[in-house]
Amino acid sequence: MADDNKATKADRGTILKRFLVTLVCMIFFEVTGLIIQLAVLFQYGYLLIAKKRSEPLRIFCNTLSQYGYRLMRYNTLNDNKRPFPFSQFPDDSECDAPVKQVQFK
Repeated sequence: MADDNKATKADRGTILKRFLVTLVCMIFFEVTGLIIQLAVLFQYGYLLIAKKRSEPLRIFCNTLSQYGYRLMRYNTLNDNKRPFPFSQFPDDSECDAPVKQVQFK
């Protein structure tokens, strides 16, 4: 098995810059998680009252979860592309499509 754990060629200044960007991304991840939690509570309240889901909220949460995924990949050193606000926010075409029908089993 090859040793993939090689030393980086980046200097400490570059590593520190990425670390600072990662700290900002960690804050964005926490805010993203809070927004998703509030949206989930609202979605279930809406579902209980109206007996249907809010499609705009569902699409927004799908995009937001993709954004959270990008943040975590960057924070955990699994991706080099900086997430929003350092690059473009993910759009619908980059996300998995939501299921057509939600099942409650």
